Amino acid sequence: METKSPFEQFDELRIDNASKLFLAEAAKWTSFLAILGYIGIGIMVIAALFMMTLGASMSSGNSMMPFGGGLVFSLFYLVFAALYFIPINYLYRFASNMKSALRSNNQTELTKAFEYLKSHYKFIGILTIIVFALYILAIFGAMIAGISGMR
Repeated sequence: METKSPFEQFDELRIDNASKLFLAEAAKWTSFLAILGYIGIGIMVIAALFMMTLGASMSSGNSMMPFGGGLVFSLFYLVFAALYFIPINYLYRFASNMKSALRSNNQTELTKAFEYLKSHYKFIGILTIIVFALYILAIFGAMIAGISGMR
């Protein structure tokens, strides 16, 4: 009798009823959070457009508002909305594929759902590394500015 290594046994991994219930509940919450994320993106875009129009109207007579008033801030909001859209979209696709896979017992959709979940966490992980790097650069920049200001 041939025994399989632990790595070969992963091909035989099955999802039991309890796991299906947990995955179904996770898909519901993920869908809820993704919808809230889409609403947040919409609010960010509306806020960017509001800042753009308000800043343009205020900048005509006010020299304190450079770059067309709120244009710079609205561009930041639009960039953040675009960055925020990517992981939210992965999250929504995970939820919809997971629900569909559990309903139809479809292995391909289940695999696709986990692929979207992996992509979501991969994007969040890379973004976290970038943000930490920017924090470190800002801290070192502030330290260098503080040291050079003391002279």
